[in-house]
Amino acid sequence: MLILASLRTRWVSLVGAFVAVGLGVAVLAAALAGLASAVGAPERAPERFASSPVVVLGRDTLTVEVRRGASTAKVTKKLAHPHPVDNQLLAELRALGPVRMAAAGRRDAVGIDAPVAAVRAVVGQRARVLTGSARRLADPSATRDAEQLTSVVALLGTAAGVTGFVSVFVMASTFAFMIALRRRELGLLRMAGATPGQVRRLLLGEAGAVGLVASAAGCALGVPAAPWLVRALVEGGVAPSWFALRADVGWPYEVAFCVGVLVAPAGAWAAARRAGRVGPAEALREAAVDTGVLPWSRKLIGGLLLTAGLALLARSLWTDPADLLKRKTYTTQPMILITALAALAPALVGPVVRLMVRLPGACGLLIRENTAASVRRTAAVAAPVLVTVALAGSLLGSAWTVTGAKEAEARERTRAQFVVTGEGLRVPTASAVPGATVSASASTAVFVREDGTALVRSDARAVRDVRAFTEVTRLPVIAGDVRELDDRSIVVNEEWQRHAVGTWVRVWLGDGRTARLRIVAVLARGTGDNGAYVTTANAPGAAVDRLEVRLAGGAGERARVLGELRASGGTVRSAGAWLAETYPRVGIWGGGGGRGGAQTRLGLFVVLGISLVYAGISLAATLLMAMSARSGELRSLGLAGATRGQVLGVVVGEALVAVGVGAGLGVGVSAVNLAGLAGALEVLGAPVGVGAPWGVVGVCVGACAVIGVVAAGIGGAVTVSTRG
Repeated sequence: MLILASLRTRWVSLVGAFVAVGLGVAVLAAALAGLASAVGAPERAPERFASSPVVVLGRDTLTVEVRRGASTAKVTKKLAHPHPVDNQLLAELRALGPVRMAAAGRRDAVGIDAPVAAVRAVVGQRARVLTGSARRLADPSATRDAEQLTSVVALLGTAAGVTGFVSVFVMASTFAFMIALRRRELGLLRMAGATPGQVRRLLLGEAGAVGLVASAAGCALGVPAAPWLVRALVEGGVAPSWFALRADVGWPYEVAFCVGVLVAPAGAWAAARRAGRVGPAEALREAAVDTGVLPWSRKLIGGLLLTAGLALLARSLWTDPADLLKRKTYTTQPMILITALAALAPALVGPVVRLMVRLPGACGLLIRENTAASVRRTAAVAAPVLVTVALAGSLLGSAWTVTGAKEAEARERTRAQFVVTGEGLRVPTASAVPGATVSASASTAVFVREDGTALVRSDARAVRDVRAFTEVTRLPVIAGDVRELDDRSIVVNEEWQRHAVGTWVRVWLGDGRTARLRIVAVLARGTGDNGAYVTTANAPGAAVDRLEVRLAGGAGERARVLGELRASGGTVRSAGAWLAETYPRVGIWGGGGGRGGAQTRLGLFVVLGISLVYAGISLAATLLMAMSARSGELRSLGLAGATRGQVLGVVVGEALVAVGVGAGLGVGVSAVNLAGLAGALEVLGAPVGVGAPWGVVGVCVGACAVIGVVAAGIGGAVTVSTRG
């Protein structure tokens, strides 16, 4: 009964927590429904050989034995160049029944009308026999669809993780401040005989009730949100065009409901535990100055998290700097530092405000001193701003920095003026392009077994003319000479376990054949795009897909050469245009072409949108709660001669200062993460150009400031109008 009475009395203070949990459950339910649809996507019907009961697919995998402790295991990797169905096998299949060829005479797979047992007996180990829904693997779109579904899982998984993190964060901040405002009430309960355990159970019961109702509302909101999210993924090019929400899966909503019910008491647990230690003497306290705001347990947790965040950053720099360039790392790592600074914020608020804030006049003095003295209120307002700014600066800044480093690295590698791309390009003869240097190359891969325990794939390029290649490229060579590359050698990078010049390495080529090649040059590791290089003799089956061209001569020769290049069957672009398309910059307001850029932008929109909405909810709730407890303080200002406008100015000014403190702490977190990223690029020998998304950060801070001003102004106006 006491819990219900408290909820009826304090429902206004709990609106922010209710909306935060409800919104979090809605986002989580929609994200989990999308995840369930992606993971359990229905099997697609075959397209190329829909009328054939059996499909024979040329061998497209490499299987190698590796050690697993005292035993061995087989590891399978996808080949870069699947084997075609050869003439002999094709003749044997035709003896079994009618054979259907793919359009344009492609020989990677054929369909056959014959008993599957007879087909398997003829094929043996020379190819793969597919039946039923597995025939879909012979469709060209199968690999692309699988990659897109993987992107969907990664994006929605990140969104769900951020939602959970921010939900608990907002709940903890809201309940901590709400309990701080209720110190006198809790002191009266203790004076009336309530035990610390009863106080804790009261507060946790309130949180549980809020979580229960909010989770139900969130699930109801998630039902229409899930189809909208799936449509957005399809329209954004992240998911395949056929991707749809599964209607037969209900567990995402059940999980989201349970998570919401648990998130509310989890966020309130630390505050409730502190509330249990409130003594009866608190009922007599009238001072507005916060004391004992940072108990030893919070100092310990904040210090440990801060140490852990910095230690993980230093460890990655020392042992695996390339890990800091991965999206998974720079998405999750800032959360440790955000939580650490939020935990330590009450200790940082006072010194930061008194050091940085200098406002003129009596109102300015009141704003500064009130903000510095009421550290709980200031920290509660600053916390959501900290989350938003830190995520915006760290995520966007890291994505911008990494893509910028890749583009700069690629720009340094090329001397070409034009680049032609496309499948199966026709290479112009030297007589057709006099005076021009044309380097033809093809995408391929090589596989190497490291320590006998792992089969590692390295993307590579197969070069047709080494002399022409060295004239149009400028590789980051740290040892050896690329000009020595021939049919019995290879160029590798520092990531290879064995990368000493002159060393012979055993590799599997893109079609699965083995070869023993000598290392003639070693490249810097860079951002990960400095792959291996071989000659076309070591990439059988690889079709030329890139022409890099360096021109000489006047405008007439240039026009004739460009005409020949356009006749190659590919897309002709300047080197700058090709680089911009291949390595798109990640931008929130657009830019960054290509499907990868669209995926990254959509993912960042989801994450930043969640954090910004939560920031607004928490800001408004905290400031409105604060106003409800400041009627006496604001009445005293009026009795001292302050006008209504001056009182509102003080209230709004305090909100802006608190937003500024949160923004400053968020910028600090971003700076630490971007500094670590810059250090990683330096260690890897990649171009260092840290990009800070000041425009987006400014928009986030501006949005928080507007919300803070409106909430503080409304709350202050209502409080001032009712004083007396």
